[in-house]
Amino acid sequence: MPELTAREAAIEASGWGNKVYFWQPRNACLWVFVLIVGYGLWNAFGIVNGEIRVYGPALAASTVIFVVYGALFWWFTTRIDRYSRQPLSLIVAAFVWGGFGATWTFALSGNTALISLYSKLIGQNFSLDWGAGLSAPIFEELSKGAGVLLLMYIAPRVIRTAYDGFIIGAFAGLGFEILEDIFYALNAAPEEFGSHQLETSLNTVVLRLATGFSAHILYSAIFGAGLVYLVGTVAQRRRPGRGLIFVLTAMVLHGLWDSTTAIAGGNGIIVLVLLIGITLLAFAAVITVFNLTVGPERQTMRAVMAPEVEAGVLTADELDALSGGWRARRAYRRKERGRAARRLRHHRLEAAHDLADQIAASGGHETERVRFARAEMARLNAAGSAPA
Repeated sequence: MPELTAREAAIEASGWGNKVYFWQPRNACLWVFVLIVGYGLWNAFGIVNGEIRVYGPALAASTVIFVVYGALFWWFTTRIDRYSRQPLSLIVAAFVWGGFGATWTFALSGNTALISLYSKLIGQNFSLDWGAGLSAPIFEELSKGAGVLLLMYIAPRVIRTAYDGFIIGAFAGLGFEILEDIFYALNAAPEEFGSHQLETSLNTVVLRLATGFSAHILYSAIFGAGLVYLVGTVAQRRRPGRGLIFVLTAMVLHGLWDSTTAIAGGNGIIVLVLLIGITLLAFAAVITVFNLTVGPERQTMRAVMAPEVEAGVLTADELDALSGGWRARRAYRRKERGRAARRLRHHRLEAAHDLADQIAASGGHETERVRFARAEMARLNAAGSAPA
């Protein structure tokens, strides 16, 4: 059947369902990844170990808060990865790189060194005003992007599209965001000689919580997508122009965010206006990149599940919802009246996605897991057609 041939071709091209094998002793990228993350872990342990005895309460409180905060972002990021989902091991690797490799190996020392150079070459005032805005976009975005690049060559059978880079970049940014925020909270604890360490650190926590949703996760997602366009893969032809625009967009947004006080000349009202404007611009940019990169993922989902429509497992409406965006899924659910009926439709879509995952993992062949997932779809279809 042409549909089955198209399914197998789509699975092969996208890498959907392929496993990640991290034990590759002849792959230099793996050892670079391990050494950089290992050094970051050691560096982080050394800094925290010197502070925890005095500022343990502040560290504990900020860590708990940011873990919950990070879990919410983790949930949201996995929810938008509704097509050829990334393996959990790859997501964890990206998060660990962002949290320890990018943060504690590159960004901490790189930013400090470059800001020191600005101070010596241009002046102390320039360094205080513009140092963060002219160093963080360089070291932080390039270091997070380096993790995406290494993972592309550690798992080339999985990371194949710009959308893959978008998702992996987002998780690298999430790791960076959480560990950086904990570090900021820990640094705030010694204010007033540590006499009010919980209060001062929690003030920093609140500030970081209020602004973090539009920071590293968004920048790294855009950067990661641009990186795949720059490098190219077997499934994504090189588009260096688009890739460079995405990479520079992430860096410019980051630089603007860190330079708001300098741009506003210290005026609080202008700073607030700039922060709101940059946040809106960042969301517009990440939504644009998402829409530009998600198209091939939706086409792959349609190709994988089209034979199930022919077999009567799915309806055409369900295929449209499964391979569409949130509006298509919402429209599909709202065709039924009543909470129970809409909830059943939601479960059908989730079961259909599980079936798609199993089909992809099998390379388009029949397996026991595929048959089980298909039987679950049949059970839900029967439940939907049963009289009330």
